[in-house]
Amino acid sequence: MKIKIINGPNLNLLELRDPAYGEMSLENIIQETNKKTIDDKVELSWIQSNSEAEIIEAIQDLIESSFDALIINPGGYSHTSVSIRDALEILKIPKFEVHLTNTHAREEFRHKMLTAGSVDFIMGGLGKDAYYWAIKMLLSKK
Repeated sequence: MKIKIINGPNLNLLELRDPAYGEMSLENIIQETNKKTIDDKVELSWIQSNSEAEIIEAIQDLIESSFDALIINPGGYSHTSVSIRDALEILKIPKFEVHLTNTHAREEFRHKMLTAGSVDFIMGGLGKDAYYWAIKMLLSKK
């Protein structure tokens, strides 16, 4: 299974953010997730962008690609981006939205996620293991 993993704004500075995110950098999470899934016969392609336009283009690039699924952590764009939601809606492969923290235990403005309505699955609050469990879930639905 070939999975694209898109990470949104500020995830490149994960280790500098609120302790609720943990102390690992995104690069550490990528390395750990790749290592934990090595026997699952998955090909993971990771990107991170602080640009809404780049995230939308990355989603659109999947429309006519060989990728089997998308895992997206849109970060703060989850709560604000109708455009990312629209791009996700067009994409017909399985889509999984992850959040490292439990967004419902945070500020009220984080409780509403515009992007969640355009994905097949959503998971939050699992910290650094969110991507791993999303991969496992996608594999179980294969």
